[in-house]
Amino acid sequence: MIRSFSSLALAVAALSIASPALAQADFRSCLSSLRAQAAGKGISGAAFDRAARGIEPDFKILELMDNQPEFKTPIWDYLTALVDDERVQDGKAAIGKWGQALAAAEARFGVDRYAIAGVWGVESNFGKDIGGRPLVQSLATLSCYASRRREYFTGELMATLKIVEDGDIDPANLRGSWAGAFGHTQFMPSTFQRLAVDGDGDGHRDIMTSVPDALASTANFLKKAGWTNGLPWGYEVRLPASFSANLLGRKSKRPLSAWAGMGVTRIDGRPLSGDYPAGIIAPAGLNGPAFIVTKNFDAVYSYNAAESYGLAIALLGDRLKGLPGIRTAWPTDDPPLSRAERRELQRLLTARGYDVGEPDGKIGSKTRDAIKDVERQIGLEQRGRPGGKVLEALRRA
Repeated sequence: MIRSFSSLALAVAALSIASPALAQADFRSCLSSLRAQAAGKGISGAAFDRAARGIEPDFKILELMDNQPEFKTPIWDYLTALVDDERVQDGKAAIGKWGQALAAAEARFGVDRYAIAGVWGVESNFGKDIGGRPLVQSLATLSCYASRRREYFTGELMATLKIVEDGDIDPANLRGSWAGAFGHTQFMPSTFQRLAVDGDGDGHRDIMTSVPDALASTANFLKKAGWTNGLPWGYEVRLPASFSANLLGRKSKRPLSAWAGMGVTRIDGRPLSGDYPAGIIAPAGLNGPAFIVTKNFDAVYSYNAAESYGLAIALLGDRLKGLPGIRTAWPTDDPPLSRAERRELQRLLTARGYDVGEPDGKIGSKTRDAIKDVERQIGLEQRGRPGGKVLEALRRA
């Protein structure tokens, strides 16, 4: 894998190798400065010391931040991995266990329980993949050494320290992604401060260990983002052959009657119905699936500011309701793989002598390098993409 580091990240990494003691002294100096900033925001020294006790810089985070991936995930790969039968079944089990908490969040905030569950499933696979990096360590490292957005990460560190100060979450449990997202639905600390709520009535807002708190907080986020009770997020549609790509766009909303007048129908041929405005998106172009999207899709989109992400949540929610998945074929002759198929691909690569690590369905650099070698052997462009052609070639072999 090609890695691209900023000059600062390279300098810090070199410093940590050449002189660990000097690197530690530099980090301690930065922590001292951060402690003073925290005091200026009303965070006690005791809370800072409790949260930062014994932490060391995690220079791996600088690599994760500055790495420029050479592999771009096609929309069909992204959605197929996130909204597969396995995740739907896991989601139905989670809903069976936490249905009362989802119903309570829906009743309290007027947000569809399946949309809430969709966020939960996409963000952490229903609590299975919350992330394991200590938040204070990650955010302190970024505050001290990040090549960009240091002020942003310092703000997130201060928000994390306020969580510790308020006693909402034990700092030992504050673990998440390298960038600081944490909990069942992966809130950033500043988002937590604004929108997290107590869902189980214990007086604390703990989205790490309390599923009701996490689900209620997510519902509150979506409500504040503009979710309207009773309005669909959207649905798949069929576009007429004369439809212009210039009309596409989440923000280019028109009355449904206007779209119907252009010949747009539901995917099953039924006419559009309703009097609300909506846009149309086609993430793979006019030859792929297209979707009517409403302001509720915009609310989901705001969670991570990506249409592919918003679609994953919306489509997973639909599948959890028992609705069918996407019906229009993606414009590719190399079909995407589910997570089960990705694990099979990794096992087959291992059987052929490639070192790809644990067959977990997550496509990291080792798996991509192995795939590139197989792609070379079967005459495909070497992209490292886990697609159907590579899997079939390995099965035949």
